[in-house]
Amino acid sequence: MAAKKKGRNTAEAVRELAQPLADALGLTLWDVRFVKEGADWYLRIFIDKEGGVSIDDCVDMTHAVNEPLDAQDLVQGAYTLEVSSPGINRELTRPEHFAACKGQQVWVRFIRPFADGSREVIGTLRSFENDTVTLESAEKETMSFALADAAWVKLYDNDDLGGNEDE
Repeated sequence: MAAKKKGRNTAEAVRELAQPLADALGLTLWDVRFVKEGADWYLRIFIDKEGGVSIDDCVDMTHAVNEPLDAQDLVQGAYTLEVSSPGINRELTRPEHFAACKGQQVWVRFIRPFADGSREVIGTLRSFENDTVTLESAEKETMSFALADAAWVKLYDNDDLGGNEDE
């Protein structure tokens, strides 16, 4: 639990540091995560921009954030910095993610089976208010659920049905 709390606080501090740097580079700061995998810590900064992110954008953001991260000593201990695009199946975690993706197809995996017994659903994102997600199915049925009931909500790419079960 302590590591989770530490990770969340570190990610928010890094987000505050990285936001103006991303803005100056013409990038959108999509997400910041500080996670432990095995014995190693990873600081992951996800960036986006109109037309997509290039490797040069990732390099530019890495260079921009490296020195301030070291100078402000926001991350305790050893870690690996990774800067990348959030990808086509990007996870929606913040209110601004849901606002940016309204009207698009999303894929939801629930923590527990939903009312009809399903653990996953694909639908069009209609709204996100007060931590409640509202989707419309292909059959034009509307369903709402608390974001806390979802393991994740991701943009859905029709070419990637099923995705990686280990994600």
